[in-house]
Formats: sequence, structure tokens, C-alpha cells
Amino acid sequence: MKQYDVRDLSLADQGARRIAWAEREMPVLRQIRERLAKERPFAGVRMAACLHVTTETANLMRTLQDGGAEVVLCASNPLSTQDDVAAALVARDEMPVFAIKGEDNETYYRHITAAIDHRPNVTMDDGADVVSILHGDRREALSDVIGGTEETTTGVIRLRALEAEGKLEYPIVAVNDADTKHLFDNRYGTGQSTIDGIIRATNTLLAGKTFVVCGYGWCSRGIAMRARGMGANVIVTEVDPLRALEALMDGYRVMPMLQAATEADIVVTATGDAHVLDTAHFERMKDGVLIANSGHFNVEINLVGLADMATEVRSVRDFVQEYRLSDGRRINVLGEGRLINLAAAEGHPSAVMDMSFANQALCAEFMIKNHDRLTKSVYSVPREIDRQVAMLKLRAMGVTIDTLTDAQQTYLTSWQSGT
Repeated sequence: MKQYDVRDLSLADQGARRIAWAEREMPVLRQIRERLAKERPFAGVRMAACLHVTTETANLMRTLQDGGAEVVLCASNPLSTQDDVAAALVARDEMPVFAIKGEDNETYYRHITAAIDHRPNVTMDDGADVVSILHGDRREALSDVIGGTEETTTGVIRLRALEAEGKLEYPIVAVNDADTKHLFDNRYGTGQSTIDGIIRATNTLLAGKTFVVCGYGWCSRGIAMRARGMGANVIVTEVDPLRALEALMDGYRVMPMLQAATEADIVVTATGDAHVLDTAHFERMKDGVLIANSGHFNVEINLVGLADMATEVRSVRDFVQEYRLSDGRRINVLGEGRLINLAAAEGHPSAVMDMSFANQALCAEFMIKNHDRLTKSVYSVPREIDRQVAMLKLRAMGVTIDTLTDAQQTYLTSWQSGT
């Protein structure tokens, strides 16, 4: 057995059953896996994947492995690992996995270092932690890397900052920017799974509650849409005037967070920025408010500042910590301020991750085939990959669409035709 660090290998059978259940809802990735298994474009390629260790991720890892890759997997968030899935990948697939749900920060980074010790040729990140460490303390491992992919908004932000400073050392495809990723995974996946995590953690009724969504990117759009669909009165806060205007015209109330804090029963952050909820907001919040984060890192809520304000902190339910303030008000933080959909629930449904991970597999293949002519830049997902994933998904859903006639195609590509 290869090296690994998971909680309990006896959970492998349970994990295998859940992985198989998820695979039933991932027909696009299944078709790609069948082709890669025949062609084996990843033969001899070492891949280090730093992703949420879920049933859907397991199916992606098996796809890469069937395509010939030597894969090692670590967690991209201390609370996002499903321990039975990690056990199944080790016991059933002999895959090196370094991930334990609830691991402390020291263990979390030790696990990422273990993945880098694999000396990857291709990195697959969700949040850019592997890239960050490779460009910092582990620069000696950069010589083996030919390219990478990035799954999420926060990671793309970090990569573009690295590129802007001229410090990015290898090409990376921003999978998050694919239409078949962010329009569906971010919006429908995050929307449903965030609500799922909040309800599992609290068993609260959303109908009639004032629900504040911080930000109005694609993830926040999905959260706001699903909260309204369950009867909540939704308020959106924003710093971007265009997104604020869009939220307003989508029918939501829009106001500054300081004002929204006084009304909120539930607050969810999903911005990718730090201290979106800060001490000035905590000072105005109602007794019993629930606050959660659906952004990648737990910096969106100033937990240190909240702890300094509190006279007592106690766990009142699984994934719910109550901070009691000096005036008796209680502020409830869900999932330690980490990704609530993975901390307290199971993350995005398999059907939507099917498209995201299809993009990952195809972009990894694109990188292997094209790395020698790519510069050290952040690349968009090639349009043909995006369209291929969409067509495969439609086909799997039994949906057919029209095609352009020759005359229509000519009209769209000419300038002579007018009124």
C-alpha cells in the first residue's frame, strides 16, 4: 500500500457505495473516463490534486487514474473531507490520499506538502494552496511542473495576482471561468448546497426569515435565489455598483452591510474577500443571528474579532458555535466559518459537479498536449471544451437542440447582408 494519511480504512466499504451512487449522476465524466481509459493520455504523468475530498472528487480521481496518471490527493479545506471517501480511495484504488475531516492547520499543510513530495508534473487546485506553496517554500519542486488547473473563484483571484506580479512559474487553466462551471456549479450547486448546510446544522425554518447574502457573484446569486425560493426575505450587500444594480433589478433589497446587520436573521458571506463580517457588524446584530460562510477561506468572517468581543464561546450543536456578548446577545457561527456546504453537508450535488470535473479532466488533457507552447499565464478554458461538456450534458439528459443551416451560418459570418 502506498503512503497515505486518512482517518479510518474500515470506512472504505461505505465510501465505495457512496462513490458509486455519485457516479450514477455523473454521465459526462463517465463518458470522458471511458475514452481516457482507452487512450491513456496521462500515462507516466504525476498529478497532485488539492480538492475537496468528496464522492464527486473520487470519481474525477478515478478518471485521471484510468487515463494513466499517478495521482495523489489532499484536501483543499480542513473541514471538507468525507472520511469514508478518503478511505475508499486508499483501500480500493491504492491511491495516496492525505485528508482527514477536522484536521488542524498544521496537519492540513503537512498533507499539502506530502502531495508536493510526489513531485507533480500537473497540479489540480481548489483555492491555489498547492500553487502558493510551490511558489514559496517548495520552489525546488517547480522544475517538474509543466502546468495546472484551478477549480474555484478564490484560487483564480490568487493566480491572477501572481501572474500580474510576473511571478507565476507555469501555465494554469482557470477551470472556474468555464461557462459550464461557474454558471452551474457556482450558481445552482452553491445555492442548493449552502442552504442544505445551513439547514442540516441548525434545522431552522427559512420561510419568513431575513436572509442576508454578502456579495452578488455567481455563488451569491444561487444562494439568494434558493433562499428566496424557500420563503426568506433576501437582502444583498455589494461593493460593485453593477452587481448591486443587478441584484436590485432581480428583486432583492440592496443596502450596506452595516444596515443589513440590524435586520438579519441569517447572514451568508460568499465574496472571496476578508472580514466581510467585522466587529462593527457584530455590534449591530440581533440576538440569535446565524452567520455562515460559503466562500473558499474562513477569512470572510472576522472570527478573532468576534472571539475578543465574546464573554463565552460554546458549542450548542454540531457545527454551531455560540458567541455570547457582554450585553447577552448570542451570535451563532456555523461550521467554524468555513465552507458551510462542505462543513455541515455534502457539498454540491453530483449532477452539477459532473460538468465541473469534466472540465477538469479535459483541461488536464489539454495541458498535457499543449504545455510546451503555453506561456506562464492563466488561461481560459478553451471554448471547444466548454461546448463539448455542454453538449455531452444535454445528450445525457435526453435533450436535443437545433443546428444552424448553411445559410444561417453564412449570414452570421458575413458583413454584406443588412436590412
